[in-house]
Amino acid sequence: MNIEIICVGTLKEKYWRDAEAEYVKRLSKYGRIKIVQVRETPLPANPSPANENAVIAAESRALLSAVGKQSYIVALDRGGKRFSSEDFARKFRSLANEGRSHIAFLIGGSLGLSDDVLGASDLRLSFSDMTFPHQLMRVILLEQTYRSHKILNNEAYHK
Repeated sequence: MNIEIICVGTLKEKYWRDAEAEYVKRLSKYGRIKIVQVRETPLPANPSPANENAVIAAESRALLSAVGKQSYIVALDRGGKRFSSEDFARKFRSLANEGRSHIAFLIGGSLGLSDDVLGASDLRLSFSDMTFPHQLMRVILLEQTYRSHKILNNEAYHK
């Protein structure tokens, strides 16, 4: 399986980069994993709603332009579908059984994703009603993807 995590911004803190690198290394035995970072659009001080909408639109266009044509698109969205870890693993199996070998997870910036991204997505995925920093969400997604592969392969890790 080929997994791309397409996200806005870079991981500035070393602890986020270290966590990302560890899970990418662990996942590499199950398939290809690629992190694609698109540029974060600067937001002016005291932004107006129009400024915020322009940032969301620009970042969302950048995310969509980075998605491969054959990719199954999963947008991380607080209002999306929730899965248990076991159900998330079954979703990977189901996609593989359908011949969907490319999955692109999209993580928006601090202001979220546009309706265009949500509309273009095959699945809107939620991990919680809570809002998480997008840097942390990247690590959570990597960990849950790793956990899913461990479940699918009946390997020790998941409790």
